[in-house]
Order: sequence, then structure tokens, then C-alpha cells
Amino acid sequence: MIPMTLREIADAVDGTVRPDVADVVVSGPAYVDTRAALADGLFVAVAGERVDGHDYADGAHAVLGSRETSAPTVVVADPVVALGRLARHVVDRIPDVTVLALTGSQGKTGTKDYLAQLLAATGPTVATAGNHNNELGVPLTVLAADAQTRYLVVEMGARGVGHIAYLCEIAPPEVAAVVNVGTAHIGEFGSRDAIAMAKGEIVEALPVGGTAVLNAGDELVAAMASRTDARILTFGRGGDVSARHVEVDDLDRPSFELGHAGSWHSVALRHTGSHQVENALAAAAMAVAVGLPIDQVATGLSAAAASSPKRMELHERADGLLVINDSYNANPASTTSAIEALSVIGRRSGRRTVAVLGEMRELGDSAHGGHAEVGSAAAALGIDVVVVVGEPAAGIADGLRSADPPWHGEAIVTAGRDEALAWVRKNVASRDVVLVKASNGVALWVIAEELLARDRADHVEGGADTP
Repeated sequence: MIPMTLREIADAVDGTVRPDVADVVVSGPAYVDTRAALADGLFVAVAGERVDGHDYADGAHAVLGSRETSAPTVVVADPVVALGRLARHVVDRIPDVTVLALTGSQGKTGTKDYLAQLLAATGPTVATAGNHNNELGVPLTVLAADAQTRYLVVEMGARGVGHIAYLCEIAPPEVAAVVNVGTAHIGEFGSRDAIAMAKGEIVEALPVGGTAVLNAGDELVAAMASRTDARILTFGRGGDVSARHVEVDDLDRPSFELGHAGSWHSVALRHTGSHQVENALAAAAMAVAVGLPIDQVATGLSAAAASSPKRMELHERADGLLVINDSYNANPASTTSAIEALSVIGRRSGRRTVAVLGEMRELGDSAHGGHAEVGSAAAALGIDVVVVVGEPAAGIADGLRSADPPWHGEAIVTAGRDEALAWVRKNVASRDVVLVKASNGVALWVIAEELLARDRADHVEGGADTP
């Protein structure tokens, strides 16, 4: 963060501060969890339904809160709103920063990870960490930047119309991308058209001199070109930035030729899943939009390592068992993509395929149909064993049973994570490949970690996220 006194912070956010602490200087980033306190940082005290951050301010260097605390405090009406205002104040003061924002129903974190590594090779880069893509996470990302930051890569999520527009007020983008429009969070929105309306706010926020990066292969995304006066740069099938000659190796890691403006260059990704190609193309287009040459982009994509945990992480146990830990998030499209990767690895290596699948949350009225869709996909792809975790995921079993042509694999329906873990412990063998996937709140990474903890081996390069 750019060093600021509490008096300067108070002026920026329309807050008040006691004169005796007004000269305290904040030079570290902002944070909301005292368990991860940052030196010389600003603790944002949020009063939630269960926990009031003000009660944990002891020992903080400085606080942004709605009342006085034991630490030097800037008092405001709403700390979350003030945090956003402070972030906008800071980004406006960084002299040479370019803000690149992206959204999508799935793949945005993988795209963000690729893009951040491409840009970091060119100049100081700050990018969204973890799932910091909401009204708290976006300003926290911005406040991790300082006067030397050249690129600010901001992932933006939405649970309703107007959310992304607000986030773009905090971090106004010069380049904005929509990776795709799927069914993630359809429970909140009601339809893909409504999701597209919300996601498209990111291109509406662009200045005339900015660039909208759009997925040419997604009709709802491509149509967003009419919602901005910015330059349009497309990616994907038929796009300005595209791939040809796509192949995968025995671990389903894609290689292809990356093309832009008639120039083609080889890329070999280190991440599992054919779906990673779309993420890489989106990142490549965003990098091209800020002037990176396509040959440098191709080299950077081939060198990019996994940087977000529990997203298509591929591990090999010492006895040969392969575990794909994709337990951070899930929706029907991303889960189907993960199952496709499982199928490819199993088919190419001659391994038995085991999919441990839990609930995909926030699907609303389409929850049962979405789970059944995943079951049908697992059957069509010939997965050998599907372990269904918990009653909310029961639609997966229904999709398996109703598959046409009939599926001849084995379905294990369990009451919950503990029962699924007990089955996996007893029945998974060294020549299997196991996928573990569900929404984050189901915490299925416990199963993946238990499998690996029994005989941990070196990490095999895995992938960035699908959702």
C-alpha cells in the first residue's frame, strides 16, 4: 500500500480519527482477519452475523471500523464501503498502473493466474489472491499495490446485477475480459441471460480507449461487444487470439499453437485439463491488449506454474496412485471438464477411474438437474466408479442410473464425507486415478489430503482452477 497517515485515510473515506493517533502511518496492506495480520497494515473491522471484528482489534497497528477500538482507529459509518473508497483513492494515486479485470462463470481464477505470471515477467504485478473477488476482496487486492505496481490484475465475481459495476468503481479497468457465461450462481440469477447481464457490466465500465476481451465461442459473451465503445479483442474459436493443433499428453496437459495476427507459436501447458486452453487464450488476449508480443506470451504460458490451491492439482503418491484435487469450487460445467480430464488420464494410462463428487452449491431450482447432468457426463465418459457424497448430490446417482446407453460402472452413494472417506481408504488402489470435486463448503479436500498423507510423494505439476 502507498504509505498514508490515519489523517489522510480519514480524509479519503470521510471518517474521523483522534488527533493523538492521526499521524500513525499505514504502509502495509489491508486485511480482515487478525489471524493473518500484516505488519504496519490496516485491519478492517467488519461486524458480521457471528463475529464482530472490532472485538479482535487488540494489537493491530491501525484499524478501519465503525467505532473506536483499543488500536488507533479511523471511524466510519460502514467499514466495507470505506474500504472500497480507500482502494479507489489509492489506485488513482499509483502513477503508471494498468488495471486488468476479468470475470466469468468458470475459469476466471485459472485465467487470472496465467495472466499474472505473464505480466510479472514485464513489470511489478499484483493479482487477486484466493477468492478475493467480491466487495471485500477487490479493495484488499488493490491495497496490496504500491507506487511501483505496473499491473493490477483483479478477478471480479457477482451474485447479482450491479455487483460488478460497483467493483469496477473501486478498480476501474483499462482491459476487461469475460471468460464465459455458464450456470455458476444460477440460483441467485435465475437464468444465463441474467448472468450475462451482470457479467457484461465489466465491459460497460471500460473507457473508450480501453479493450474488451471477449470469448468468441460464447454467444452471450460475444454479444457484449454492443455494450461498450472500447476496442474489441476476441479469443477462442474464430477469435483474434486462437489455438490450433491442440493435443494432450498422458496427464491431459494440453499443447497447441497460439496464434494472433497471423503469427503462430508453440505452447505446452503444465496444467491438467483440455479446458485450460480457453483459460490460456483469455489470458493471452489480455496480455496482447497491453502490448505483450505473442511469442513472449507463448513462452510465458509454457512456463506458468500452478499458483491457486485445490484447483486441478495433480499429485502422485509414492505407490503410483494419482489424485486430482479440484475441491475448491464446482458447477456443472467445471465438474464435467474435470471428469473429462479424469477420463483421458484413465484411458491413456490404463488406470481405473474413480470420481468422488459432492454437492455443487448455489444452483437454486436447477440443483437436481445440474447434478444429474454431471452423472450423465460421468456415465458417457465411462468413469469406472463414482462416489456420490451426501444427499444434496444425490442427483448425480440419478444421472448415472438414467444414462443412455446404460452405464456399467459402480455407483457408491454415501451419507456424507466421512462415509465417502472410509470407502476411499478401503477401496482405492495404487493403479487408480481419483478425482475429488465439490463446492468449497463441502470440504472434500479432506479426502484428497488423506489419500496423499498416507504415503505422500512429490507434487506433479497440476492446474489452475476451472470455476
